Amino acid sequence: MYRAVKLIEVYKCLCDETRLRILHLLSHRPHCVCHFQEILSAPQVKISKHLAYLREHALVETRREGAWIVYSLPAKPSPELTANMKCLQDCCRENAVFTADLRRMTKALASCAGPLADCCKPKRKAKPAVKTRKAVKA
Repeated sequence: MYRAVKLIEVYKCLCDETRLRILHLLSHRPHCVCHFQEILSAPQVKISKHLAYLREHALVETRREGAWIVYSLPAKPSPELTANMKCLQDCCRENAVFTADLRRMTKALASCAGPLADCCKPKRKAKPAVKTRKAVKA
């Protein structure tokens, strides 16, 4: 019964166009919320809601990079997710919405400018604070 329930949960996740677009983008590389906002032209609240739904059903994983949460497909996906992701990739090759998403992703990430600049910056180590003495007036 577990596998049947798992399959049903996967299909519930796949029955939304935004979630399909997110999964398709994640099949190419990990992204943070601001990437999805830029590529899908959607508000942060909508993207975050869909990512939370996918995470709740174990279709995406997260990791923290500084102030950013980066989303990716699971390192060890379920057989149901693996099979459906293969099908999604086959179906997306000819679909204008998904191919446009990939073009926007490539363009946005090539420059990492605009809204993506902050999360795309190379991580630098913070410099230690320098303590200075204030002159004391007599």
